Amino acid sequence: MFNSLLKDTNHRQVLFFCITIILFSFIITLLSDLFSINFISTSFIKTLGKTLCLCVIALSMDVVWGYCGILSLGHFAFFGLGGYMIGMWLMYKRTEIIVLTASISESLPLTPQEISDAIGNQIFGVVGGSEIPLIWAYADNFYFQLAMVILIPGLLAFVFGWLAFRSRVTGVYLSILTQAMTLALSLYLFQNDSGLRGNNGLSGLQNIPGYDDTSQFVISIYFFWASALFLILVFIFFFYLVNSKFGSIITAIRDDETRIRFLGYHVESYKLFVFVLTAVISALAGALYYPQAGIINPAEIAPIASIYLAVWVAIGGRGNLYGAIIGAASVSLISSWFTSGQAPSISLIFYKIEWVNWWTVILGLGFVIVTLISREGIFGFLKSIFIRKV
Repeated sequence: MFNSLLKDTNHRQVLFFCITIILFSFIITLLSDLFSINFISTSFIKTLGKTLCLCVIALSMDVVWGYCGILSLGHFAFFGLGGYMIGMWLMYKRTEIIVLTASISESLPLTPQEISDAIGNQIFGVVGGSEIPLIWAYADNFYFQLAMVILIPGLLAFVFGWLAFRSRVTGVYLSILTQAMTLALSLYLFQNDSGLRGNNGLSGLQNIPGYDDTSQFVISIYFFWASALFLILVFIFFFYLVNSKFGSIITAIRDDETRIRFLGYHVESYKLFVFVLTAVISALAGALYYPQAGIINPAEIAPIASIYLAVWVAIGGRGNLYGAIIGAASVSLISSWFTSGQAPSISLIFYKIEWVNWWTVILGLGFVIVTLISREGIFGFLKSIFIRKV
């Protein structure tokens, strides 16, 4: 009877979350330019869409860290790789359309080699190249690049995880290794001969091939809804995963890995599965995020991004899916407000406070204050207040 009641409670929680996200999406769409209300701008729609994608990677981080106990400081690297993989297709196809459109006025049609040379010059001229690198061989194939969004981050996570977990590296040493992996990847991508345009990264990703006649506002609505639906699907999947027997095992691994190994469970396999699974989902979130951002460069994969991700989860409440979403959403939206110049400056007698320069300080102070007040983050603090009132 209790198990049945618990299962019903779980169903109600999932249903409540889904309805909340759907209603939120409908309200945002209703207040947008789509219905001529013009209350919400296109840029803010994109900000909300990107925030939903950040909530997805926060969920992944919470599962791998909050539930399994693996403090990964490299999950944003998988997020960025997903953006790079889909960005290659977006940039290639967009450039191909530009080249073909410009060639219409030519007396003779361009040969396939001439088209390839023109595309290569357009994309890689900025880094002093003109030839298309081998890694771009199938960049014109959407389904191939979509598969790469899953395979490349998944393979990297598998190889790294297999080597690390097989060697039984744990704790702070594992965190340092994940950070080293992220740093190595970002330094490689900064090089012009990496094949991904070095420091320039991939740009113009907001221009979706085949939608030239569609306004950026409509495209932003499409991506906003896609991000919302993806967040719902990932939440449902993770919710039932962590509330299953598998979830109990990985939580026990977090609490006492040695005892779980003694009981006969192959701890390394569980940790590897969680690490690869969350890496792939992070990459898919990145593939949705960067077309809304419009650009991706190696700075997005720098170790500091993964550290920020851990801070988001800690602020929201580690070990709770709702906390991860609250942390990512609140920090993302507040950060957007401060760094976009919308927060009014404060003029003092000898100094003028520009919030753009003080945002990281505010984030650090917020992290310290929240963790001191509540070890379970914002969600734990709100839950304690609600329980007291009840």
